[in-house]
Amino acid sequence: MVFFCVSIHIGAQKKDAPPLNLEDYILIKNGDTLMINLEEVSILPRLKFKSSMDARYYYWFRSKVYKAYPYARLASVRLDSLNARLGRLKKKSKRRKYTRRAQKYLEGEFTDQLKKMTKTEGRILIKLIHRQTGRTAFENIKELRSGWKAFWYNTTANLFKLSLKSEYHPESVNEDYLIEDVLQRAFIDENLDPQGSKLDFDFPKIAAERKGNIDVEEYKKMFAKKKKKKKRKKKRN
Repeated sequence: MVFFCVSIHIGAQKKDAPPLNLEDYILIKNGDTLMINLEEVSILPRLKFKSSMDARYYYWFRSKVYKAYPYARLASVRLDSLNARLGRLKKKSKRRKYTRRAQKYLEGEFTDQLKKMTKTEGRILIKLIHRQTGRTAFENIKELRSGWKAFWYNTTANLFKLSLKSEYHPESVNEDYLIEDVLQRAFIDENLDPQGSKLDFDFPKIAAERKGNIDVEEYKKMFAKKKKKKKRKKKRN
């Protein structure tokens, strides 16, 4: 499907910026500061941060999930619709014609928006494709196109250190846990339109085991590394 291909080719064109101000990720009204999502009454435990800096990174990451999720949700709807229509078409020629038309439509629908995505948002999107469809982006492409083209797209994605074969495992991968945590709290607060996962995992149980503890060390290290690289570059110039 062209959608998945396009998302990777352009996913690294906009750079991620570190969360500089906590105010960017909280609500301040009439002099009162309200930490979003910290006091919700739900089946999920209260979020626990080691520091205000960790809170900044969590809400920075949340904004990335908020941006990527609608595209993954829409891709799932479109893919289900495509598969349902293909199931009713018996002739191969009609199936090929409809698939090409659907690919063209998806490319036009998503390209401009996806050009604005950062590398982090692109990575989240790939993982959400697996969450929403039950198959990796690579598997979706392989089914709709040839295995060779799926391999080529995956190779291209790896140039940006993104893999179309990336899977979604909130029970064992910290970033995936953070994504699902953001989604579930957004669904509860009605900030995002809910769509269930086609994967089998029990997030309330997973969240209970984590006890609301938020780990954002990988993002802090990522930006620290970028900062050092930028300093070295300045010294050379």
